[in-house]
Amino acid sequence: MKLCEVAGIARSSYYKWLNRKASISELVNQELEKKIIDIAEQVNHIYGYRRMTLAVNRALHTNYNWKRIRRIMRMNQLFSVIRRKKPKWFKSTAEHTAKNMLCRQFHAAQPNEKWCTDVTELKYGNGCKKYLSAIIDLYDRSIVSYILSNKNDNKLVMDTIKRAMKRNPKARPMIHSDRGFQYTSHA
Repeated sequence: MKLCEVAGIARSSYYKWLNRKASISELVNQELEKKIIDIAEQVNHIYGYRRMTLAVNRALHTNYNWKRIRRIMRMNQLFSVIRRKKPKWFKSTAEHTAKNMLCRQFHAAQPNEKWCTDVTELKYGNGCKKYLSAIIDLYDRSIVSYILSNKNDNKLVMDTIKRAMKRNPKARPMIHSDRGFQYTSHA
């Protein structure tokens, strides 16, 4: 055996290795390797070792350690693909914008002279969202009107303004906003 001489090992060691039986741990790792490769192909190789550990343990109803999963993934050269996040909104030009008449003068001499409004996103529970549209009077910082909604749209803003005008029918205030899409688009 010339190969054993080149490698510097005894012939008996080679035959012992050739005829050996795989251990239970090696057999489990082989089955685990097949499952990992199968899951990786199903998800287009986007999972890293953390998500792969969760997926394997969920599929096999086991509790394998993340280090074992990572080692098997490295041996098979399976790495996560980092996906680029897509923007959830697009910047658009405002259809209607008014001149800034407030000019950072956040004080009013009398009630219902200057109102400010904005929409705030409120997160609660497991990924749930609500939107609060409110109008405050700059005279005494009191809330003139507010509405809570599931959608952030023009209707939310218009309903808030209509409710404020209904409560104060004689008021003709200057309404100031942050020029968000709800305030600058067609109603």
